[in-house]
Amino acid sequence: MAVPPAASILRRGFHAIPALWGIRSQVLKDVGEGITEVQIIQWYVEEGARIEEWKPLCQYQSDKAVDDITSRYEGIVKKLHFEADDTVPTGRALCDIEVDDGKYPDDHPPPPQAPSQPAPTPPTPTPTQIREEPVATATPANDIANQTPKSRYATLATPAVRGLLKTLNVDIQDVHGTGKDGRVLKEDVQRFVAARDSPSTAPPGTPQTETAVNLSPIQSQMFKTMTRSLGIPHFLYTDELNINNITAMRRKLANDAKDPIKITFLSFVVKAVSMALSEYPLLNAKVDTSNADKPQLIMRPRHNIGVAMDTPQGLIVPNVKDVANRSILEVASEISRLSALGKDGKITPADMSGGTITVSNIGNIGGTYVAPVIVPNEVAILGIGKSKTVPIFDDEGQVTKGELVNFSWSADHRVVDGATMARMANKIRAYIESPELMLLQLR
Repeated sequence: MAVPPAASILRRGFHAIPALWGIRSQVLKDVGEGITEVQIIQWYVEEGARIEEWKPLCQYQSDKAVDDITSRYEGIVKKLHFEADDTVPTGRALCDIEVDDGKYPDDHPPPPQAPSQPAPTPPTPTPTQIREEPVATATPANDIANQTPKSRYATLATPAVRGLLKTLNVDIQDVHGTGKDGRVLKEDVQRFVAARDSPSTAPPGTPQTETAVNLSPIQSQMFKTMTRSLGIPHFLYTDELNINNITAMRRKLANDAKDPIKITFLSFVVKAVSMALSEYPLLNAKVDTSNADKPQLIMRPRHNIGVAMDTPQGLIVPNVKDVANRSILEVASEISRLSALGKDGKITPADMSGGTITVSNIGNIGGTYVAPVIVPNEVAILGIGKSKTVPIFDDEGQVTKGELVNFSWSADHRVVDGATMARMANKIRAYIESPELMLLQLR
C-alpha cells in the first residue's frame, strides 16, 4: 500500500477552526424591594482584566443597602459602561465580557453596533515638508505637582468616605489620597475641604454662589419613604420611664469580675417590645390597601424589629430578625453586628428587608422628646429620648435620684386606637422599669 508523503499528512492535520469567542453583557438585574437604580461605589476589575464566574465585579449602593454584584461569566472584561459614582438603572448593561461561546450557548450576545467611522489617516510628510515643533513653555511648580499621575486605586474609597465626598460636594479625583496605593481617606477629604474653603483661596468680596447637589441613594429613598409616610394619619403617645433598675442591672453585668457582659439599653428595649407584641399583635401588623374598597390587616407572626441607625451614608433601618426567639444577649450581639456593618457601609438588602415595627434611639445623639414618623408597611414606631437624672420621690415618699427616659410612640390611627397603644406602651414600661418581670416570660 502506497504511503502518502509526509507533507500531505501535515496538510491534512490542519483545519480552519471558527472563532469561539463572543461578547456577553452583564446586565443589572432587579435587586428587589422595589429598587429601580443603584449607584456604583467602586469597580473591582478594570478593562482588560480576567474575571471568574461569581467573583465580585463591583460594589453598589442602593436605596436600602450596600452590596456586591458578581460576574455571571468567565472571561475578559472588554468595556465598563459606567464609572464609580454613576447611577445605573435596572436593565442596563454594567459591562461587556468576552467569553467562550461554547460555555454559554444559551445566552445571546448583545446586538451588533454600527461600526464607527475610522479616523482619517494623517498625510505622510514628504521630504520637502518642514515639521514645526511647538515652543515649550515653563510650567509652574504647583501645576506640575497637580499633574502627577494618580494610582489606578486612587478612586477607590470606602462607602463612608464616599458619603463624606457627596456631603461636602467634592470630586474624589481632586483629592490627593494618602492611603495604601493612593486611596483617598477621610482625613484626605477633610484636608482638601479645609484648604478649599480657606478664606485665603477666595478674594475678598467674592460672591458666594449656591450649588445644586443630587440626593444620595439613601437620601432619595428617605425622601420617597417619608413622603409616603405622611399619607398615614399619625397620633402621638408619650410616657416617661424610670430606668434606675435596668441601669443597675447593666452596671452589675458589666462589672462582673469573672465574666463582664456589656449590653446596651436598646437591647433590653427591643426585647421588651417583642414581648409586648405577643399580647398586642395588632402593632406588628401592616395595612394592605391594594383593594381600596376593602382594606385589610396582614398579621405577621415574626417580630422583625427595625433599629434606626445613623451612619456616614445617612439614616438606615436594618432589623433584628425573629426577636421573640432570641435572648437579650443574642439581640445585643445582632444589634452590634448591624451597627458595625452600617458604619462600614456593608449592610445587605437581607438585613434591611422584612421589618415589622421600628425602634429609634435618638437619645444617643441628643434630644429628650421626638415625634417619630411611621415607616410604610408598619403601624407603629417608638422613639427613645435622651436619659436625664432628676430628683424623684420613692415609694416611701423620700426624695431620691431617678434616671428618666421619654418614650414617644407614633401609631397609624386608621387601625390603631389610643387605648390599644397606651396598653402596649404600659406593658413595655413595666418590663423596663422592673426588668425581673421579663425573666418570667423568657423561654
